[in-house]
Formats: sequence, structure tokens, C-alpha cells
Amino acid sequence: MHTKRLIYPIFFFVFLLVGCTATKTVTSGNGNLNLTAKQLIKENAKQTPSFKTLAARVKIEYAKGESSQSTTVSLRMEKDKTIWMSKLGFIKVLITPERVSFYNKLDNTYFDGDYKYLSDLLGTDLDFEKVQNMLLGEALYNLNKNDFEVYTQENQYVLKPKIQPEAFELFYILDASHFKINSQQLAQEKENRMLQIDYTSYQEVDKQTFPQHIKINAVEAFEETRLNLEFKSIALNEKLSFPFNIPSGFDEIILK
Repeated sequence: MHTKRLIYPIFFFVFLLVGCTATKTVTSGNGNLNLTAKQLIKENAKQTPSFKTLAARVKIEYAKGESSQSTTVSLRMEKDKTIWMSKLGFIKVLITPERVSFYNKLDNTYFDGDYKYLSDLLGTDLDFEKVQNMLLGEALYNLNKNDFEVYTQENQYVLKPKIQPEAFELFYILDASHFKINSQQLAQEKENRMLQIDYTSYQEVDKQTFPQHIKINAVEAFEETRLNLEFKSIALNEKLSFPFNIPSGFDEIILK
């Protein structure tokens, strides 16, 4: 695959998070393994981060087939409104509830469209809320809108809908110590599709818990795409701007 084609998923995908105060890794201890599904969901909701803006440096590793790339980007975020990313000013991404856009000054190209490409890339319908939740360690789908079965394995809870959605099977694995999501998994067996998002470590910022390392694995017809995200240099609730203006004369990219 051509290098230019590889770079688009990297910068499309990494609408990241978090914010330059001291941070520390959140560790798992001996947790409470006696909660009901409703109690667990309530404890998880208490861990939902509350903030206005986030800024961070994010290291991204991307691999598909035999190809791989690594880079570091700047990320800015206004909760529920904007996710912005820049690579030295040459490549910028802007994501809002309505649009997904980016431009690349290295080859004078741009994209301005909806969420279809991201949905196709991951094999599940995405919107701004799901993308934001994914990056904050929150459930892709509202946990309060389903009835769940719950069971434990090691120091973790497993939540499984009592009635699985028609389009896919869905599972959540939650830590029994801090009640954040350790993994969320969607599978479409007939279509040979799978999306697994693992939160391998969390960090504490201003007494709130945010992902530190995220591993994303998407499988489509036996073709695997892998993303590793590491969040650094965190700053919360600073005054931020989101400069984004597609230069004139750039060629539009049609993603398929």
C-alpha cells in the first residue's frame, strides 16, 4: 500500500485527549467483585471525567499488514464540541459532531466529509460521541440503555447485554478497582469483522482518571489494523484555539 494511503488513517483516527499537570499511573488493586450490573454501571459513571478542554502530546503507532508507522501529534479538545489535531502544522484534523475534516500541506490534499470513512475503517457506525467516548475510556454505547448480565474473571467484571444488538455482539470488561473500562469489544461474525479497544493503563489528572495507553485492533475480512496511542504532556482546562482553514488550491480526497 502506498505510504500516502497509510498516513490518512493515522491522522484521521487519532482524535485524542487529556491535559500539563503532574500525572500518575492508576494501578489496579484488589477490587470489589460483589457488585450487581446496575451497581457496576453506577460506579463506572462516577468515573466519567468532567472538564472543558484538554491538551496533550500523543504518540501514535499504526500498523496494517506488513506496513507500520509512528509519529507524535498535538491534540486539543473541547468536550462535546471539537477534537483538533496537528502534526507540526503540516497536517491538521478537525472533528466536530457534524464533520470530519483534514488537510495535508505535504501533498496539497484535503478531506471534508462525514463519519462514513471512520465507520468503514472500524466496522461499526461511529459519530462524535462514540469517538469521544472511545478516547476517554468510556463505553461506546450508553450503558444505561441496556440490561446486562455480569460475571467476574480474575480482578475484572465482564458486562454482556442480556439481548445482544442485531448487528453485532458487544462485551465490556471493567476493572474491579477503579471501575473504568479495560476493554470493549464488538464482533460481527458473519462479516468477519471485529473491533477491540484495550485500555492497558490509566493516569490520574487533577483527581480524574484518563487513559494513558490505548490499543485498538480492527479486523475486516482477516485484514488487521492496529493502533497504539500513548498520551503525554497533559493539560486540563486551558484556554485553547482550534485553527483550521483548508488552503485554496488543494485537491480533494475521495475516501473509499
